[in-house]
Amino acid sequence: MILQNFTYFLGVLTFLGACSPKVTQSGKASYYADKFDGRKTASGEVFRNHKLTAAHKTLPFGTKVKVTNLNNGKTVKVRVNDRGPFVAGRIIDLSKQAAKKIAIDKVGVARVTISYKKKK
Repeated sequence: MILQNFTYFLGVLTFLGACSPKVTQSGKASYYADKFDGRKTASGEVFRNHKLTAAHKTLPFGTKVKVTNLNNGKTVKVRVNDRGPFVAGRIIDLSKQAAKKIAIDKVGVARVTISYKKKK
């Protein structure tokens, strides 16, 4: 009976995990240089370093992403409005304001996880 209940419990957990719309990725984050402020992004909007925005290679524009700095646990929520980064191993480029919120503005690059809700 205990084994049967445990098996059912694991089955429910597996089902719930499979239905979860949340996706996570791990890698490195960097942030935009000041020279990009005022330029157009791939989405067509003007990039502003003081906004909480980011570049991702494949996520749809407008996707809200939670970025967590793995070195200090700080988080920030950003909106994808550009494409990039174009450096191997990096998964997201942040605006300077977003980088400050998670304390990577002084180091330039940090290990992060990103999480977002997968659109159906």
